[in-house]
Amino acid sequence: MHKHPFIHLLQTELVVALGCTEPVAIALAAAKARSYVQGPIEQVTVHASAGIIKNALAVGIPGTNLTGIDFVAALGAIAGNADKQLEVLADIQPSDVAMAQDLVEKGLSVVHLADTTRKLYIEVIVNTAHSYAKVVITDNHTNITLIEVDGKVVETGGCANASFKSSKEEREELTVDGIIEFVNTVDLAELQLVKQSIELNRRAGLDGLANEYGLQVGKTIKENVQKGILSDDLISHAMALASAGSDGRMAGSSMPVMANSGSGNQGIAATNPVIAAAEKLGSSDEQLIRAVALSHLVTIHIKSKFGRLSALCGVTVSGTGASCGITHLLGGGSNEIKAAIQNMLGNVTGMMCDGAKGGCAMKVATCTSAAVQSALLASKGMTISSTNGFIEKDAEKTIDNFCRIGNEATSDIDKLVLEMMLNKSL
Repeated sequence: MHKHPFIHLLQTELVVALGCTEPVAIALAAAKARSYVQGPIEQVTVHASAGIIKNALAVGIPGTNLTGIDFVAALGAIAGNADKQLEVLADIQPSDVAMAQDLVEKGLSVVHLADTTRKLYIEVIVNTAHSYAKVVITDNHTNITLIEVDGKVVETGGCANASFKSSKEEREELTVDGIIEFVNTVDLAELQLVKQSIELNRRAGLDGLANEYGLQVGKTIKENVQKGILSDDLISHAMALASAGSDGRMAGSSMPVMANSGSGNQGIAATNPVIAAAEKLGSSDEQLIRAVALSHLVTIHIKSKFGRLSALCGVTVSGTGASCGITHLLGGGSNEIKAAIQNMLGNVTGMMCDGAKGGCAMKVATCTSAAVQSALLASKGMTISSTNGFIEKDAEKTIDNFCRIGNEATSDIDKLVLEMMLNKSL
């Protein structure tokens, strides 16, 4: 008996990740290259696309209190375990961090902007005294498309256009109606990966609430609830749990999370607001798991058209998924869930991505607040009218318009933002 295609979609697009995905992918390429050469490392060279540099430049590296593409490439080459994929840095030791810092300080790990039209392109070359290896990752954070050793191509794996691990045909089967029907009828035993995402991402959120990571957005919300400055309501609880997970992730927490469509922050933002809503509403485990499955699948559905990397913030997408999940917990059906999509996209579209960094937690909090508000309105049958802006009567067409804005109207934003990031005075 064949599994439902949506099960396979969840299995391919929900992946356990340690650390922000872009620097981790650089570490993965470096670790893979290092495995093909012998002797002390003399040089690590990174060529990366603008989108990768933007998202890897300022984010914390897991297991350290440091940032930097040159540093994470050196660390991946020195101590990364390529077999662990997006958990490549799980086994690093303090001595490895010191060695990586030494390479950087000596100018032996360098970064260049790649001459490519691809949004996701990573090329890492590791040189030793008598050998070199080059590894190229394109389109997907674990999609190794080239391994070259001493001028000889030893592997051309991956897929030339693997923006997603799932197939285009699988993703084209996704519709909002199909997702809702699936979530309401699937055997709960088939959703073990969704259950794991709830466990991992909730744990990451609680870790962020308990520790002083980054901007401490989630922790600050929680503290102000305890002081009585903020209400102990669904919105505050959801914002705190979701943004705290992002606080930790962006600051280099070693806590693994379940990523959605290549992004840990998107995985957190698709999961934790729904968890928080279920806790406040007293929902059953089954209701929670089905609601989070809905959130993940709506996120995958929109991301399949929106793309892996964009000049717009991806948390707007996962926030839309979360709003659908919260609407489901509130007892909403198909019409209400579609209304939540209309409300969210009519609200948060246009939030710019200026790279992965501590401030991402604030964007997670903002989109989480919008997700709850959109769900509450949708549950009353209130939806942004198709006379408003780019909103259509059909939620699927609204999604298409949103994705067109992300793909077609923002081509110059990435270039401008990256120029500002690389040339500002610190």
